[in-house]
Amino acid sequence: MDNKTYTFLITSNRREETRSITVRASWVKAGLAALAVGLVLLVASGGDYFGLLLEQGENKRLQAENEQLTRQFQVVESKLSSLEGSLDRIKTLTTKIKLITNIEDEDRVMKLSAGPLPRIEQNMAEYDEEEAQAGEGTEEREPASTEFMKSDAPFLVRPALDEVRGELAATRDQNYADLSIRIDKSVREAALREQGVIRLQELLQERQSILNATPSIKPARGWYTSRFGYRVDPFTGRVDAHLGLDIAAPPGTPVMATADGVVSYIGYEAGYGKIVAIDHGFGVRTRYGHNSQIYVELGQKVKRRDVISAVGSTGRSSGPHVHYEVRVNDVPVDPINYILDE
Repeated sequence: MDNKTYTFLITSNRREETRSITVRASWVKAGLAALAVGLVLLVASGGDYFGLLLEQGENKRLQAENEQLTRQFQVVESKLSSLEGSLDRIKTLTTKIKLITNIEDEDRVMKLSAGPLPRIEQNMAEYDEEEAQAGEGTEEREPASTEFMKSDAPFLVRPALDEVRGELAATRDQNYADLSIRIDKSVREAALREQGVIRLQELLQERQSILNATPSIKPARGWYTSRFGYRVDPFTGRVDAHLGLDIAAPPGTPVMATADGVVSYIGYEAGYGKIVAIDHGFGVRTRYGHNSQIYVELGQKVKRRDVISAVGSTGRSSGPHVHYEVRVNDVPVDPINYILDE
């Protein structure tokens, strides 16, 4: 058994007394061991505390980075929604153009829409040229679809980079900027393409409206008895201007509208008998005279080949026929030039 002891002398400057404390060596060793354990625990607790502080700072950094990525994702999502909206509108307009032109090949429709917009291809060529100059000395450029997927990779796969050195955040920002630029470019191109398709649709619709409003068929089945121009009047025997085209047919033969329009006049005149006039728009009007019956009403919309009346011999007429006139800006023109179904 260890009976070794340690004696500690305690003196005071004020008093001359001296005290002594005798402690067994085992107690001293136990106290030193307890002190060492306490120091170790203190150091460990301090290390854990500073570790928690560092971890808290890292968590704040990651939270800020996550908020930044969330905002970036929202921006990208908004741009993609805009792009998808443009593509949907282009698809709808392309379908309408296919119906107007009877073109089934969608590529041909898109080529038609690209016609008035040469700047699209030019801008794309300039962009590609700039990309090529910036990438001289690098590997051959991959297809656009591959590049797009590579730009989108940070949102799908976690890059194996050093987060402590900030490489991950820098790469994310760089890829986001690249992805944002490419989406912006696609949005601009889609907007230009959409404008081209809209202009083409408007042009085709206007031309289609003009075609629909242009007389192009024979108003009744029959034979021509008098042409447009000067002729000998069968009632007076004198040379007179004949402002229309006479088509003889059996009484009651259907008389058809020769183009789309609106019935603008229904009446009875001494020379024309029962007469119907149709306004086709664009300054074009047609007149149908000597009818026995009229089947339409004033203001009624009619389509080409709609039956509007029946052949008769009312008014000043030598026999059953339809007197057909075409007037452009109220000037009579030769109707034979507007009959394309013969």
